[in-house]
Amino acid sequence: MARLEGKVAVITGGASGMGAATVRRFVAEGAKVVIADLQADKGAALAAELGDAATFIETDVGQEADVKAMIDLAVNRYGGLDCLFNNAGFGGVTGLIEETDMGEAYARTVAGMLTGPILGMKHAAPIMKAQGAGSIISTASIAGLRGGGGPHVYSAVKAGVIGLTRSVAIELGQHRVRVNAICPGGIVTPIFLFGQQPKAGANVSVEDALRPAFENMQPIPRAGEGTDIAGMALFLASDDSTFVTGQALVVDGGLISGLRGTLEEGESPIVQAVADIIGETPAWARAE
Repeated sequence: MARLEGKVAVITGGASGMGAATVRRFVAEGAKVVIADLQADKGAALAAELGDAATFIETDVGQEADVKAMIDLAVNRYGGLDCLFNNAGFGGVTGLIEETDMGEAYARTVAGMLTGPILGMKHAAPIMKAQGAGSIISTASIAGLRGGGGPHVYSAVKAGVIGLTRSVAIELGQHRVRVNAICPGGIVTPIFLFGQQPKAGANVSVEDALRPAFENMQPIPRAGEGTDIAGMALFLASDDSTFVTGQALVVDGGLISGLRGTLEEGESPIVQAVADIIGETPAWARAE
């Protein structure tokens, strides 16, 4: 339980979901962690729970000043930066391609999930190059590796993160700085609501509603959890991965390989689970 002893990490989107699971795992493994997120209440509560090993800073990863501030906080408070996990994300703009909202919704999607990782790498790279070591991790998605894994713009952005990862890995490799992406599949988080709200009177959490759907869909018969992503992030942040760079590592219970052979024909279980939560077919799944 000390694979990250003495290391300092910044985790964006660290206040909830996969990010919070990773924050907890990193601290348990000996790291000092800066939690960067827009969710001020959740982020502050998590930092208070973890004590001196964690610090929260309210951060919009699409804003360069905010990204610089979170990196500076890690260096000034904990003395360095060994790992940056560009994890912040959300469902983003959805809908048929001809109906794509190219206004604020599009801008927020690109800023949060592509500009954010670019800015993170920009400000982490000089520190890691100077020390001759470091690990940069970004959350991509199986949606960036194949069609049909998410809404159009989300899929395009995640493919962009994978391309960015491979490109920057080549530049930073000579400095022994690794750059990798994690591609989650069906991880039980509210991201599958894509901004829609649970229907009035819903008495089950999003996570609990989604678990049975994933259990019956992917080859490994259980839903993915935030702790699964935390485990991969731990490997990539630790010295166990010093010869791993430029990779898009899939954590999906085998979903990208194919659906379970026992899956019955009909509507996607994920679509049905989300429909049960919000009371209608989700906008991102409507054919017309």
